[in-house]
Amino acid sequence: MLQFLIRRLTGAVVIMFLIGAFTFFLFYTIPQDFAALSCGKNCSPENLAVIRENLGLDKPIFAQFWDFMAGIVTGRDFPVGHCDAPCLGVSFHTGDFVWDSIIDRFPLTLSLTVGGLVIFLVLGLGSGLLAAWKRGTPLDKAVSGASMVLSSFQIYFLGPIVLGIFVYSTGWLESPKYVPFTDDPAGWFMGLVIPWAVMATIFTAQYTRMARSTMIEQLQEEHVRTARAKGMRQRYVFFRYAWRGSLTPIVTILGMDLSGLLAGAVVTEFTFDLAGIGRLAVDSSLSKDLPQTMGVMLFGAFFILLLNILVDLAYAYIDPRVRLA
Repeated sequence: MLQFLIRRLTGAVVIMFLIGAFTFFLFYTIPQDFAALSCGKNCSPENLAVIRENLGLDKPIFAQFWDFMAGIVTGRDFPVGHCDAPCLGVSFHTGDFVWDSIIDRFPLTLSLTVGGLVIFLVLGLGSGLLAAWKRGTPLDKAVSGASMVLSSFQIYFLGPIVLGIFVYSTGWLESPKYVPFTDDPAGWFMGLVIPWAVMATIFTAQYTRMARSTMIEQLQEEHVRTARAKGMRQRYVFFRYAWRGSLTPIVTILGMDLSGLLAGAVVTEFTFDLAGIGRLAVDSSLSKDLPQTMGVMLFGAFFILLLNILVDLAYAYIDPRVRLA
């Protein structure tokens, strides 16, 4: 297990370096003077030269790349001050450190992701197990039919409908907003309950069908039939043998969906007018803010790699037949 973890972490470092190199040189192929973007309109040549020097844009491109990658590990010095590691540079437009901007918005995106994850896992897996337990009954058909309908919805379609009904028409709920959990737990919950509900509605439908199908498949396995033949109780066989075996494909899809949730933060945050990392990614791309865009991309890539490693480690815990070497 330890060797596997070391190997995966080493591979993750190499992949992060390659992603950083690819995005850096990709953006520098854009025929645009980034110093001019930072300087704004009516910029004098003298100010332009000073900005280019302060941002390090007067150096050769490979020297700029080395400064950028080294800053992630050791930090960098800028005219606005020292940027501690991990330093992702200074925004061309705001003049703020990129890492500080990301960390400032990360709690919102993390709250959206974790809250939606907990809700749709509990509801989706619970309803899927119930449908598999009552296979062929009217309850199974009702759950399967509802999941088929709800899985066709999208956040940008369902979100405005929920806002129109529960916020603008009836006033039962307040408009989505972010309040730090440490400041007001109740306000944090009420401010994000609508985005959570919309995300959970869509993902719950998908996990209901997935949990039902994988559970039915596991119930046909030989070891489950053998347990039944030995006279074990149906409920014990269902949860002790079939349920655990059905978790492996679900965990695999969950790892990919978590990455999708982070990427889908763009749609969610724009739909509900929330300023998270997704909104930051779009704004920095539209303004051609190279350091900010690269910082968000590397931050997202880091979490995707981390989630993939955690999924691989979860396999060995869920299924003892899996061995990581």
